[in-house]
Amino acid sequence: MLLIGLPLMVLACAGMVSAATTQPGGKIRVLLVTGGHGFKAGPFFKLFDDNPEIAYTAVAEEKTGAAYHRDDLLSYDVVLLYDFQREITDAQKARFLALFDKGIGLIVLHHALLSYQNWPEYERIAGGKYLLDVEKNADGEVTPPSTYQGDVDIAMKVVPKDHPITAGLSDFVLHDEIYRGVRTGADINVLLTAEDRPQAWTRQEGKTRVVGIMVGHGPAHADANFQKLLAQSIRWAGKRS
Repeated sequence: MLLIGLPLMVLACAGMVSAATTQPGGKIRVLLVTGGHGFKAGPFFKLFDDNPEIAYTAVAEEKTGAAYHRDDLLSYDVVLLYDFQREITDAQKARFLALFDKGIGLIVLHHALLSYQNWPEYERIAGGKYLLDVEKNADGEVTPPSTYQGDVDIAMKVVPKDHPITAGLSDFVLHDEIYRGVRTGADINVLLTAEDRPQAWTRQEGKTRVVGIMVGHGPAHADANFQKLLAQSIRWAGKRS
């Protein structure tokens, strides 16, 4: 289920702001941002510990937008967001937008689609938004909040089987949490669908490859298909495929 506002189940050392595993050998450098939403740390970080292609720095944000103040922000190949943040300052927005001038890959995973509800640019860049509240546009049209359902079997359909992110994947059933009523952008390239709605997609933002993935709440972390999807998303976003 969606756990907004609950204490984070993050790194074993809760006060640790970051844990770097920088290694040589041409690995894909990933900045992994968590915070603002509970999750099971063990299975989640195993996704990255078991990936021999990457070297990652994990940042557990205790203050919203702190990752964008890092001196080394623009040194990474990929920024992967698995956080839920409500507020972002103008200075933090500028640092976030600098990613796209540098061509640093961006992956927006599961509850990161909830972040920055009042910043439309984030929704546009991410390619989608989980709506926490009713929204009304300038024409008076009302969009209801998004919903979720946990612990369900999701029939995932692979749309382009020849994309580097979906290579080697066939249609599969994923046991996880499903989001419904998520608003997605008109310019996304859909990779996976369920219930005839996008579940994973790509888009281009400046020089950056962006990946949005709606699933990934918890049970998915142990699924071989999800593991492959995420690993190949990192490789693609990091321009290694």
